[in-house]
Amino acid sequence: MMNITPTVKQLLIINIIFFIGTQLIKNEVAYHYLSLYFFENPQFYAWQPLTHMFMHGGFMHIFFNMFALYSFGSALEHFWGGKKFLFFYISCGLGAALLHTGVNYYFFHTGLTELVNAGFSRDSILELLNKDMINQQWGQVLGQSGLENFARSYVTPAVGASGAIYGLLVAFAFMFPNAELMMLFLPIPIKAKYFVPVILLMDLFSGVTGISIFGGGNIAHFAHIGGAVVGFFMMWYWKKNQFHSNRWN
Repeated sequence: MMNITPTVKQLLIINIIFFIGTQLIKNEVAYHYLSLYFFENPQFYAWQPLTHMFMHGGFMHIFFNMFALYSFGSALEHFWGGKKFLFFYISCGLGAALLHTGVNYYFFHTGLTELVNAGFSRDSILELLNKDMINQQWGQVLGQSGLENFARSYVTPAVGASGAIYGLLVAFAFMFPNAELMMLFLPIPIKAKYFVPVILLMDLFSGVTGISIFGGGNIAHFAHIGGAVVGFFMMWYWKKNQFHSNRWN
């Protein structure tokens, strides 16, 4: 744990302002405009890949993300400086949005093609989805899990800084591989170079199978993976090219 650094402090303040503001006004208005919707959904706006990073679904959601931002972000900003840290953080968040959207595109269009081939009208399908409704008969074609993936990919928005946080986790493991970390439910010290890959494999397993190891639903597992993948390649590139933080200050 280190003293909080300037950019991390500013990000914490912005996230908290967004969260409090969302509670003070009508929630549905804020989430409608600032959450990340599927890009073919009429509720999608061009700024959502950025703004969704500052929206959270509840107190525990923002608490754990901000605690991780403080814990890992301050250490990274201390060595990188503010500009490089912010560039990395936003890039990982956008990468999370990109992979999350790509997976949703696959689920949605796979399901839509199957339904149209089964005789359902494309226009009627979209009309129902745009009303946040589904036809239970779709399940006879897609199966229950297929129907859930199909509908969720189009209707359910994504919120949270988790994708960017996962990028920070990867960067931390790169820079401090032997630092010992612990999970709240497993208080055993694990070196970062082992801890982070295990967390990512758990997310990948949950994303592929739909089985949530942590017991929570509606978790954007592939957004976590997307942020981590972008973080990994950025760290690999910077290390390979000896990309020093003084170029950013």
